[in-house]
Amino acid sequence: MSADALAGLLLAIDLGALARNWRRLRDLSSPAECAAVVKADAYGIGIESAVPALAAAGCRTFFVALPEEGERARSAAPDAEIYVLNGFFAEWASHFRAFGLRPVLNSPENIDAWAERCPEMPSIIHVDTGMNRLGLSLHEAVGLSRRPDLLAAASPEMLMSHLACADEPGHPLNRTQLTLFREVRGEFPRLPASLANSAGIHLGNDFHLDLVRPGIAIYGGAFAQDRPPLEIVATLKARILQIREVAAGETIGYGATRHVLEESRIAILSAGYADGYHRMTGSNDQHPGAQATLRGQRVPILGRVSMDLIAVDVTAVPGASEGDWVELFGPNMPIDEVAAAAGTVGYEFLTGLSRRAARRYIDADPS
Repeated sequence: MSADALAGLLLAIDLGALARNWRRLRDLSSPAECAAVVKADAYGIGIESAVPALAAAGCRTFFVALPEEGERARSAAPDAEIYVLNGFFAEWASHFRAFGLRPVLNSPENIDAWAERCPEMPSIIHVDTGMNRLGLSLHEAVGLSRRPDLLAAASPEMLMSHLACADEPGHPLNRTQLTLFREVRGEFPRLPASLANSAGIHLGNDFHLDLVRPGIAIYGGAFAQDRPPLEIVATLKARILQIREVAAGETIGYGATRHVLEESRIAILSAGYADGYHRMTGSNDQHPGAQATLRGQRVPILGRVSMDLIAVDVTAVPGASEGDWVELFGPNMPIDEVAAAAGTVGYEFLTGLSRRAARRYIDADPS
């Protein structure tokens, strides 16, 4: 029996849409190289499937967060350049050598460890320009530029920074970061440079530099206030386990926080927060919660989301029956709208999906 037949939850992943999204960003940012960020298991859709599809589309450079992800990406793309964003510890040296991984060096300690353990192997130097997360301070970067022996041992092949507010095109920090990055780049005149993420690509050519690093946009999530998402890549559907007739005035779910105002037909879905579908998508008498879709119609979530079960109101959907599949997010129910109802972002829904869902991959378009 197929996995689909046994599943209560189905995640369909369109690798063709993934490839087309990447190509669109590549064309938009040309002549800069377009990499792909595939950390967090390729934003939840699977490194082993996403990386080959992107490589077949022409992507040659990938960014992951951790060495374990780099190993998986290397198995999927033997000839690619693979960078590890979360830096380098000395005990990682053998793993980096074995799988041809390249670190993004975020601190003086990272740089010293890399220069000592893996001298003259390629790396990226990360400079913080306003995010205050990872990266060398501007002072540390200038100091590094004055140490040619250490630079030669660390063997940087690129300088990078990361935009904090690129999803808000008018935010003044975008230009401030670009200006600071240009200044520090002057200390490393021979190094190519990378600044733009998904939203940064859409800030214009000034931000493209030599390489762009899109992530969420490739996967069909919202990435900027003034830009619609690209093609939908992931669609999550849950099976109806039971349909109940509920009288007016009765309550739904734990805590009895949601009353129905009239006689209703309630479908119980095989999904819940154990699947990464957030508990905060649920509703109560004061908060409407998220919606799903069935047969082209929106159906509201009623009551709290349980570990394995969700209730939706299908009163307005004629013929709804046990075994039907309800779209929790996808082409008819944007993931970012669902995430907004839970007070979060689409990134968190994608990367938090459990492996309990049966996965169906739609092959990438080879053209």
